[in-house]
Amino acid sequence: MTRYFRDFPARTGNRMLFKMEHYLEIYDELLADRQGRDLSFLEIGIYKGGSLPLWQGFLGPQSRLLFLDIDPACKALELPGTQVEIGDQADPAFLERVGAAYGPFDLIVDDGGHKMHQQITSFRHLWPRLRDRGMYIVEDVHTSYWPGFGGGFREPASFIEFAKDLIDRMHSWYTEDDVGFPLHPLAREIGGIRFYDSLVVIEKRLKEPPVALTAQNGQIGRSRRMLEVRGRRSIF
Repeated sequence: MTRYFRDFPARTGNRMLFKMEHYLEIYDELLADRQGRDLSFLEIGIYKGGSLPLWQGFLGPQSRLLFLDIDPACKALELPGTQVEIGDQADPAFLERVGAAYGPFDLIVDDGGHKMHQQITSFRHLWPRLRDRGMYIVEDVHTSYWPGFGGGFREPASFIEFAKDLIDRMHSWYTEDDVGFPLHPLAREIGGIRFYDSLVVIEKRLKEPPVALTAQNGQIGRSRRMLEVRGRRSIF
């Protein structure tokens, strides 16, 4: 297994990298199949610029690397082969402009302001710009438990609660309540959601309604009846 992210801190230059240490092992496992590939990448949040060489060294030489920050001073941190755009991640017009100009993306990382409205607004406007089989990663979601960031335990407006709601949307194929819990368009787009300590990863996988498969003696049957039956007590 690659140790690129875990080994990177010892290779840093004068640009400060600021990440939770346990993210590095998670990224080594989560992104191993993307190392060296030419991808379209977007990260929100630049801070001292340490993540620009981190991602530039991980992805392929022909990758398109875009970084966003609200601080105009971050424009000076641009490296050859990268692009820095200055704007507010909670501004829908800015996000739409960036998405139209640089998207679609294969990998999006939100390491921006970490406030609830920022994370949720960014997801809503950038998710449509994520390619099939892409990943949307939100870092530092522990701020969902901090009132000063708009969060709090079980705070309905927090990103964690928003992400929990995405779990329901992903499973809305199976609704028995068309009024209270209708089929949501995201059921066709979300392939999986992973919760780590302080990280949420949403995987995009464009798909048709799920099919139940039976196989016996080499004979294969497929059915979507599971999505149609109502008032069931057992699936067997």
